[in-house]
Amino acid sequence: MTVKKKIIIGFSAFLALLLVWYLFIKETDYCISFKVKTATGTVFQGIQEWTAAQLLKDKEHYVILEKRNFDFIKQEMKKGNVQMEYTWSIKSTNDSVTTVSVGIKDLNCSLYNKLTVPFFNTEFKQEQIRKITDFKQGLSDHLKNFKVKIDGKGSSEETFVAYINLKSVLQEKAQHMIANDASITGFLLKNKIEIIGKPYVEITKWDLDKETIDFNYCFPIDKNTKVIENEVVKFKKLSAIKGLKATYYGNFRTSDRAWFALLDYAKKKDYKLENKPLEHFLSNPFNGGEELQWETKIIIPFASE
Repeated sequence: MTVKKKIIIGFSAFLALLLVWYLFIKETDYCISFKVKTATGTVFQGIQEWTAAQLLKDKEHYVILEKRNFDFIKQEMKKGNVQMEYTWSIKSTNDSVTTVSVGIKDLNCSLYNKLTVPFFNTEFKQEQIRKITDFKQGLSDHLKNFKVKIDGKGSSEETFVAYINLKSVLQEKAQHMIANDASITGFLLKNKIEIIGKPYVEITKWDLDKETIDFNYCFPIDKNTKVIENEVVKFKKLSAIKGLKATYYGNFRTSDRAWFALLDYAKKKDYKLENKPLEHFLSNPFNGGEELQWETKIIIPFASE
């Protein structure tokens, strides 16, 4: 057998294997990629919030099949006879840019899509481009509502506080604070205990998989205040901690966007953090005003060695 024939046979075998992989092994029919200037966790949250909104908007029902915080999420979508899979890969490419790749598979017409998508602008292809473009636009609009500035390594100040312990899913932290604000401030007012600083939120437990948090909603008071026994309101010292700091500007409902930015920054710089953010709210949302002027100082402590 001549060298030329060997090359032809080898190349043909390679093409045959590639075709078999593409048609029968490759998990997705079509892939769309884009970049966005934000943290991976913000994209991860955005995907879940957007797909939840799709149920109300387009009657699309999404179920999470698999996820890995904050860089991977696989979903199944059903709408009538349509059944799709969306596999999102989320990767931080530098301190501020995230690359998102969405693999899409039509469970009813996968082979047809694989044969037609590379060559034709099919209805399937147009619909997926429209849908992911809609998500990207919604995410871009959301990013206009807040700013995060990484301040680097630093420390918090020791503070004596009255606090109330709360639990919630991550997305509802601010709602729980607002709902319980009167309980703690009313107690302090009734007992003539003066609040001498801006409130804190101390995260005591953050379950990344379940996306739930346990936290203390705290108000600074004089350290010599007489402790009053109460089933709800407690007193303690917030010790000074060392960690990575950021400044967040925006609505307190989405201050976790700064947490995600700090986690990405720590990963790039090889810092080990304990997932217990401490937030210090320097603005009062009850006074209204421009949300981008609301300032929050955030620190996530270094993990103990």
